[in-house]
Amino acid sequence: MNDGVMGKLSTIGNSAWYWVLLVLTGLCFECVALYYQYVVELQPCVLCIQVRIWVMTLILVSLLAIVVRRNAFMNLLAHMLTVVIAIGLLERSYQLLGTERGFIFSDCGLDLGLPSWFALDNWFPAMFQVQTSCGYTPELLFGVTMAEALIVISAVFLLWSAAMVVSALLGLQSAQGAGRFF
Repeated sequence: MNDGVMGKLSTIGNSAWYWVLLVLTGLCFECVALYYQYVVELQPCVLCIQVRIWVMTLILVSLLAIVVRRNAFMNLLAHMLTVVIAIGLLERSYQLLGTERGFIFSDCGLDLGLPSWFALDNWFPAMFQVQTSCGYTPELLFGVTMAEALIVISAVFLLWSAAMVVSALLGLQSAQGAGRFF
C-alpha cells in the first residue's frame, strides 16, 4: 500500500471514533445474539457463546483503546489484540459453519470449557450460559445463516485489523523517529 493509504489508515486507527465504532459494532452483535435468544427463543450453543465472549473481548479492548490510543505503543498493542480477536472469531465461525454444514464433526456439548476462576457462564448466565448443543444457526436475511454471515464478517475484520496493525507499526516507527514513543 502506498503512503497515502497508510496515512489514512493510521489517522483512522488513532481516532477515538474508530474505537467507538468497534464498541458499537460489538454491542450490535451482542444485541442481535440476545434478540435471537430471548425474543426468537433460539437457545445458544457452546460455539455461539464462545463467539459472544470474543465479541465482548473486542468491546473491552476497544473501550481501553479509546483511553490509550494516543500512546503509539499502546495503540499498536490494541490493534494487535484486535487481530487476535479476529482470528478467534474466524476460527469459532469456521467451527460453527462446519458443524452447521456437516464438514466438521466435533463434540459440541454443554460445557463452555472455561476455568473455574473465569466462570462467565455462572457470573452472567443470561449472556453466557450454554443452553443447547450445536447444530444449525438461524437464517438472518436473504437465506444467509448466522454462521455464514459470521465467517464473512470475521474474515473481513481480520483483513481490516491486519491492515490497521501495519499502519500502527508505521505510525510507531515515525513516533520513534520523532521521539514520541512513550
